[in-house]
Amino acid sequence: MTTRLRRYTSAHGVTAPLITAYAKVREPLLHLPNYAVPVFAERLERHGGEPGFEAVLAFDTEGRPVGYAYGNTVESGDRWWRRMGDVDPAFTGAPALALKEIGVTIPHRGTGLARRIHDELLAGRGEAYVSLMVNASAGDGKVRRVYESWGYEVIGTSRPSPESPVLTAMIRRIGAES
Repeated sequence: MTTRLRRYTSAHGVTAPLITAYAKVREPLLHLPNYAVPVFAERLERHGGEPGFEAVLAFDTEGRPVGYAYGNTVESGDRWWRRMGDVDPAFTGAPALALKEIGVTIPHRGTGLARRIHDELLAGRGEAYVSLMVNASAGDGKVRRVYESWGYEVIGTSRPSPESPVLTAMIRRIGAES
């Protein structure tokens, strides 16, 4: 499947296609409060206004968004880190990239597209580390194992909101090759 990637350094111009892609990727979960499209749109608006925001979207040959990833820079003391409990200061002592969302539509899963999007988002970033949170039960653990194969290690757990499942917090060096 041919796809092209496009990088955005501002939430302006990316909101509509990102929400479209999100709704398609998360379709089976949209009935859950934490995954509802309006809740995601609120998070995206907040994240889009935070320092270091970037997004990468994948588009199919008809120009439809079929995958995405976005994140922003987090500093020491940011609530991203505080929600995880005691995290090694080696990870939190300098700015890091918080990978807030990544996903690809069902027809594009297993094709390497998620990894291409991920790597494009990390390309050129100045932070030493990238951190993410994953629902450990997603795909019966398959999603976490994918991140481990990309070089991520578990550093704790987090529950971002009462509606959210307990998430596994993971981290890796941005320059890490796996």
